[in-house]
Amino acid sequence: MSNIAYIPGDGIGEEVTRQGIKVLNYFNDLHQLGLKFEKFDLGAERYLKTGDILPDDVLNKLETFDAIYLGAVGDPRVEPGILEKGILLKLRFYFDQYINLRPIKLYKEEFCPLKGKKLQDIDFTVVRENTEGIYAGVGGFLKKDTPDEIATQEMISTRKGVDRIIKYAFEYAREFGKEPKLTVCDKSNVLTYAHNLWQRAFKEMGQNYQDVKQDHFLVDAITMKMVRNPEIFDVVVTCNIFGDIITDLGAEIQGGMGMAVSGNINPDSISMFEPVHGSAPDIAGQNIANPLAAVLAAAMMLRQLGESRLADQTEKAVVTALENNMITSDIGGELSTDQVGDYLVKTLKSNEEGE
Repeated sequence: MSNIAYIPGDGIGEEVTRQGIKVLNYFNDLHQLGLKFEKFDLGAERYLKTGDILPDDVLNKLETFDAIYLGAVGDPRVEPGILEKGILLKLRFYFDQYINLRPIKLYKEEFCPLKGKKLQDIDFTVVRENTEGIYAGVGGFLKKDTPDEIATQEMISTRKGVDRIIKYAFEYAREFGKEPKLTVCDKSNVLTYAHNLWQRAFKEMGQNYQDVKQDHFLVDAITMKMVRNPEIFDVVVTCNIFGDIITDLGAEIQGGMGMAVSGNINPDSISMFEPVHGSAPDIAGQNIANPLAAVLAAAMMLRQLGESRLADQTEKAVVTALENNMITSDIGGELSTDQVGDYLVKTLKSNEEGE
């Protein structure tokens, strides 16, 4: 049995994750997976009513769950950063979800803005360090709001943190990579302390993975290669801030944020899965948001919970929906958000009966 904490969050969060829950409930009923869901009202509405963002008693309760399924965080009524730091980053740090797993995969050629690229050309994974770097929050102000103001924000890299993310990336490349190949992305020509550590750790760890091809790109070079030659990548490992940037570029070349998913992973504790498209408040409540990323996030959660076959089936159903244009209007279809979810369950049922 697996207990899932369900946090729909803000804006379109509940509309899109409801479709992922449909898929999970279908599998739950069919295969007696023992999935149990509990909904948590974390987000803008709670904050605006009570001033609470993520209180300690809720964190303590979340410790009893096996995974977290998150919709979206952000609301124009709340100052940017308050909900993101108070919910998303707090959960990542509290549960030490030091791996941010971002698959960059093209599911429909028409979605790709790059000329001439095929499905097989855009299929790689970014393994982003998720709890250190610039996001550690080390810094502050001196003489704030004066002409002499100084603001500092430090990039933190620990040997333990760098070693464990690189090790995970090597293991991931060995198990799921195409060649397999692991690329380290850094700025070691300028960040001569933090990324010298990354270089040394990568080379030393690589001695234990001679079966995995190893290479290196500076972050500015990797952005160019992702546009011109994305097919050369298999698995990429990088620090927190660079991972944040290059995965958004990756989302665009795979067809936009509506197709992008994120896993915040702690292999020994509680992991969290989410679409990365944001809360889209301008279309919230209209039942027109594309739910495919939320469904793919549910599939990623299934895989982490040991149900890889069901994750593959979910991904296959998403591909079928795209091929048959059974999608929302923002990506070229005519269905509502709920209708897409219903179609995916129907497709899964049909595929199951055909096996």
